[in-house]
Amino acid sequence: MLPTGYRFRPAWWGVLLAAAGCAAGIALGHWQSGRADEKRAAAAAAQRPETWRGALLARHTLFLQNRPHRGKPGYYVVQPLRTAEGRHVLVLRGWSAAAAAPPTPAGTVSFKGVRRERLPRAYEVANTAGDAPESGRVRQNASIGEFSAWSGLALEPYVVEQRSALVVTQPSASDGLVREWPAAESGAAKHEAYALQWYSLAGLCVVLLVVLGVKREKPSS
Repeated sequence: MLPTGYRFRPAWWGVLLAAAGCAAGIALGHWQSGRADEKRAAAAAAQRPETWRGALLARHTLFLQNRPHRGKPGYYVVQPLRTAEGRHVLVLRGWSAAAAAPPTPAGTVSFKGVRRERLPRAYEVANTAGDAPESGRVRQNASIGEFSAWSGLALEPYVVEQRSALVVTQPSASDGLVREWPAAESGAAKHEAYALQWYSLAGLCVVLLVVLGVKREKPSS
């Protein structure tokens, strides 16, 4: 209800602009919401463990340092798995308080694991002094390509995050590794934020139409 002396009389071009902006904002908001749903579904599918079998190559064990767990400093243990087909896949075995290779059974093992695009990275200061890159078994970060160059192995373009204990044909001691992995980011939050921005734009178009369309009537002579 407008105050006395005011009427809602927007210009025709204002109505068209507001309608176009509102429609575009809603359409783009729906699109971004759909993208968020797709990312959540893809992340859920990626969380389904697969069964992996092969031989772990303990001689190529790598340790990623500065990986705290429940307030304790430690390392992520990384080892390659040679499958029955002869392929090599990097396996993120688990967390250890010390840079010491865990007991690794000889022969074929199996375990549950999920695929990841890359090894997890920790924050590191950019190398601006021209120092030589890390080359030992203990490193801050490592990529699949860097591990391949270090080990001499041709690796698959993904990493397997181990989710269960090893199953072996012969009894063996526990590896002592902790496998409480942080939840993987799905990327849905970014699209949800974009959707909110587009819906806000649609709402803003309506508000501007109302504010600018209210006119004060001229008093009759």
